[in-house]
Amino acid sequence: MYTPAHFEAGPDAVQELLTRPGAANLVTITSGGLLATLLPFVYDPSVGEHGALHTHVARNNAQWSEPAIGESLMIVQGADAYISPSWYASKAEHGRVVPTWNYSTAHVYGRLVIHDDPAWIASQVRRLTNVNEAGFDHPWSVDDAPERYISGQLRAIVGLELVIARIEAKTKLSQNRSAADVDGVVAGLSARGATESAADVERARPVRA
Repeated sequence: MYTPAHFEAGPDAVQELLTRPGAANLVTITSGGLLATLLPFVYDPSVGEHGALHTHVARNNAQWSEPAIGESLMIVQGADAYISPSWYASKAEHGRVVPTWNYSTAHVYGRLVIHDDPAWIASQVRRLTNVNEAGFDHPWSVDDAPERYISGQLRAIVGLELVIARIEAKTKLSQNRSAADVDGVVAGLSARGATESAADVERARPVRA
């Protein structure tokens, strides 16, 4: 991943990308070529040296049954947003500004492990559900559905575990702009309702002497 020094993601930013509720694109190389699927995941830091990403796919999805050649990749994406040059204070000063795109992302590489075990899959689904339901006033639980129905749903999916070998991460969040330009970006994003992107820019704001 091309990452200029001022956009390098620190440990806290990487942790945020891996632990916030979301989905990632799983990319594998197989004998038939590249395969990719967008999958919700949960991060388990207790696995191996760097942790693992746990997810599942439909049993009919060939990505689990086609053996992966070499490393597999999950592309984790944080909030992203268009940045208008009209938000920069420097536009009025000299006009030498252009549009750009802000984003956070982590490329997570590792060994893909298949789990066709009902107990593992059930545990993964419960963890995934609990993570994503945590913010609801009345969170849904797997136990809210009939046991027989859930059993049938679990038989239709296969568990996947990406045991992490390395992570390349980038947070391109206006760190290369002046404090006044960052103020304008935060205000512009907030006015457009992109509150998550605005918060990311604020957190990444460089500390200047």
